[in-house]
Amino acid sequence: MSWKKERDLLIAQTMAFVQSVTGKQPDAELDVDAKPILETAPAVEAAPVEAAKMHAAEIVTSSPAAPPKDVQVSIQIPRTVVSSDVRTEIQARVANFRAHQQRFNREREEYFSATLTKLRAAIEKDSAPDPSDRAPPRR
Repeated sequence: MSWKKERDLLIAQTMAFVQSVTGKQPDAELDVDAKPILETAPAVEAAPVEAAKMHAAEIVTSSPAAPPKDVQVSIQIPRTVVSSDVRTEIQARVANFRAHQQRFNREREEYFSATLTKLRAAIEKDSAPDPSDRAPPRR
């Protein structure tokens, strides 16, 4: 089977899954006194490609499962709390990152200075005339 057909089957299977998970939401009025109820997603099993090929037509033509009409999900998280917590965490991470970068820069400078000092000392030692290599003065 060509990759195009496999791609089309995968897209069809994905669209059917999305429709079965989301379903069409009924136009229900929100009940203010209702407590939030979280609905667990149905278990999804991975099927081999051959099984997907065999059942692709069934998946596309089957009607999506409708969610229960009496279940309402409403979770509200105050934005200011979430954004301030996230902002604080980001600021802490940025400060930690900057501290590490400054430490790395300082260590790199120290290593460079130490290496350069050793190199200069080695050059001076090698370039200094050796007293035993001196020629005797002429008379």
